[in-house]
Amino acid sequence: MREWHLITGEYPPQTGGVSDYTHRVAKALADEGDDVHVWCPPAPAGTTNYAGVTVHRDLGRVTSADLRSLSQELDRFPGPRQILVQWVPHAYGFRSMNVGFCLWLWKRSRRGDCVDLMVHEPFLAFGEGSWRQNVPALVHRLMVAILLRAATRVWVSIPSWERRLRPYAFGRDVPFEWLPVPSNTPVVQDSAGVRSLRKQYSPDGCLIIGHFGTYGPAVAPLLEPILSALEATVLTSRMLLLGAGSDEYLKLIHQNRPQLASRVHATGSLPLNDLSRHLSACDLLVQPFADGVSSRRTSFMAGLSHGKPIVTNSGAATEALWAGSGAISLVPLGDTGAFVAAIESLCRDEDRRNRMADAAKKLYQERFDLAHIIARLRQVEDRQTTCAF
Repeated sequence: MREWHLITGEYPPQTGGVSDYTHRVAKALADEGDDVHVWCPPAPAGTTNYAGVTVHRDLGRVTSADLRSLSQELDRFPGPRQILVQWVPHAYGFRSMNVGFCLWLWKRSRRGDCVDLMVHEPFLAFGEGSWRQNVPALVHRLMVAILLRAATRVWVSIPSWERRLRPYAFGRDVPFEWLPVPSNTPVVQDSAGVRSLRKQYSPDGCLIIGHFGTYGPAVAPLLEPILSALEATVLTSRMLLLGAGSDEYLKLIHQNRPQLASRVHATGSLPLNDLSRHLSACDLLVQPFADGVSSRRTSFMAGLSHGKPIVTNSGAATEALWAGSGAISLVPLGDTGAFVAAIESLCRDEDRRNRMADAAKKLYQERFDLAHIIARLRQVEDRQTTCAF
């Protein structure tokens, strides 16, 4: 039996992608017989217990006093302790500039603990917002440099994070490995429920084109011209908007294009089991991304795990494997015409939709299923005989 200490800035009942990811990893490690301890901030509601997972809400506001207390608690466990940090700079307080937290991890590694990083987001970019954003962007790089001195190993959610992070190792030979983020939406097998949803949203049997997301400022401007250009196609199909914010986005569509009111529907936020049924009810998905599709996009991974044909776009973050996978239809970023043409082509070609669905399921099961992620974590932990510094 192995013992793990997962440090995260959010954990259920707190919501968020990192929260869901950490929860699933903790449960899966426990299912393998490991003893898992999750260290996280307080939550307004209680924590759901799970056999083999002990949740310690002792991270507080991640102040120096909180970290001293956390060290005392960790020291109660036999060393060297295997610490797995879920890294997102915004997750640890101090307006995302908690240098003290990074120094604390470095000191833990100096004392012999094995500190591994799971990098979901490395740092803010320079020059992508107001000049004020450049200050935390600079501090984030200092934090990363400290973390890379502490780390025994660095897991990255997409390969391009290694290219961004590696210079801040300053020559230290720390191992980097790609550990894709699996879907947070379990696949529910409920054919009767799916048939009922299809009748609800498309009583005349037309195709259902879905989009799953949060409709934020990065994606909504990409989605709007696609929907506009799809207007003629939507009139012979249905559009189903899934996810938090979809109901508000639907109001904008109805205001701007009232003729689509009966053809475009939204679900708002859904429980995971209901979300799975709604994804399964879709014939294909439309998923544009500002930096391109990548395995860190849990909305995309949810569609892939459900075996949905997906039209999406390439970009700076897109991994090389997607182009030849046969699982998705990949178009250039910003090319609305190509996006719409790909959707219309899939709508006309049921055989191709079925081939893409089979390829998506196979690819997800072979490369991205949670079981593979856990196996890699445990295999590396077995190999580690010395810890960082």
